[in-house]
Amino acid sequence: MKLKLKRLIIDAGKSIALIDKSTAAKLDAYVGDRLILSFNGRKSTCIVDIVSSSLGSNELYCSIDVLEYLKLKPGNLVNVNLAPEPISKEFISKKMIGKELSKKEIYSIIEDISKNSLTEAEISYFVLGVYQKGMSFRETLDLTEAMYKTGKILKWNKNLKVVDKHCIGGIPGNRTTPIVVSICASAGLTMPKTSSRAITSAAGTADTIETIAKVDFPISELKKIVSKTGACLAWGGSLGMAPSDDKLIRIERLLDLDPESQLIASIISKKLAAGSKYVLIDIPCGEGAKVTKSEAIKLKSKFEKVCKAFKLNVTILITDGQQPIGNGIGPVLEMIDVLRVLKRENSPLDLEKKSLLLSGKILEIAGKANSGEGYSLARRILESGDAHKKFEQIIAAQGKNKNTLKTGKFFHSILANKSGVIKKISNHDINHMSRLLGCPTDKSAGIYLFKHVKEKVSSKDKLLTFYSESDKKLKEAINYYKSHKTFVF
Repeated sequence: MKLKLKRLIIDAGKSIALIDKSTAAKLDAYVGDRLILSFNGRKSTCIVDIVSSSLGSNELYCSIDVLEYLKLKPGNLVNVNLAPEPISKEFISKKMIGKELSKKEIYSIIEDISKNSLTEAEISYFVLGVYQKGMSFRETLDLTEAMYKTGKILKWNKNLKVVDKHCIGGIPGNRTTPIVVSICASAGLTMPKTSSRAITSAAGTADTIETIAKVDFPISELKKIVSKTGACLAWGGSLGMAPSDDKLIRIERLLDLDPESQLIASIISKKLAAGSKYVLIDIPCGEGAKVTKSEAIKLKSKFEKVCKAFKLNVTILITDGQQPIGNGIGPVLEMIDVLRVLKRENSPLDLEKKSLLLSGKILEIAGKANSGEGYSLARRILESGDAHKKFEQIIAAQGKNKNTLKTGKFFHSILANKSGVIKKISNHDINHMSRLLGCPTDKSAGIYLFKHVKEKVSSKDKLLTFYSESDKKLKEAINYYKSHKTFVF
């Protein structure tokens, strides 16, 4: 059946086609079914939604991602057919009951996720199945390979030392990446850093960089940026590398889950797709982190085994993740912290030290510094101002915007109700309250943290300041704080 595209901007974050009731009846389609849309030799699978007005029987609306992929314009005639149910649904059911999946079955699931052939509900079942039943080492390898090979792959000159780093996340304010990238690129390393958006935390690197510059690029433009500056700070979702990953991440964010096998596959598949030769992985651990110390040691071993299978040179650091890092939590506030470190202006020392630790290790494994001397080299680069200059060069190449780093217009400070020494700060509470305030969607929302563990506090000292663009969201965060023990004295 041919339908005429009608103009309507729908940014749903997923592939949707809207048709009227009479068209749905002719196609024998119901809400939630799949349609295959074809135009000029390209195909896209969409989820059906039905409208009762505004569309004629020979018309349809499409979400933005479908328009862009099929290169459609209003008035184009699109071939529309009911899509068969993907066989990968059977394999998801198999994982849900705890059975091991074959390589072919894993590829089938990942390919269908990449092509939008599975609904959000079906992807959710897959995420839950992996979370509850786990995956064998062989399954994790196959999942990594499937995610990596079903997308685009960056290729670089063989003489370049291409490096990368990744943190498994979960620690509020841990925005080391922009600093590490700036230091390492200043030292002559190539660092095409692609990052995800936040899953369970207040902000991801892409969310933070987006406060001052563009982060979504096609591969051709990204390669020009890296060629010019030696690095980039981009969002991986726009590049077509490991395309299933961002769809999985969107579901993981909704479910507030981060299954271990998918975490490993997500990180390693993107490093392979980015053409990295040397990779540093940061695993924060401890009470309030994603993993305990013993779990971190086991996860380190799994990362090393997976990387060995793909012949990827990897170094794993297990770091202290028992409290937030820096002062700012949320995209704008974290960017302010990053700039304070780079500009050498009242730098948050914990964020600075961790950034130097990670940078130093990368400089060592890539041969820019002798063993044990990377930290001091990283510090010299930071103190000289070269890292800040490199950061500004990267941001300019990515298209620096004219926005000012403003915090939310509604704010409220939390004061200590007694004196003492802080023994614990709940990472979970800080992340959760940040998201209640509007992070990461509202870039100006977040929390400014005045105190850290082991610091002395007097009664009435400021502990936190909440920022939000919504008075209602601000009150929700305040009420949550009142009913939880975020700080332990």
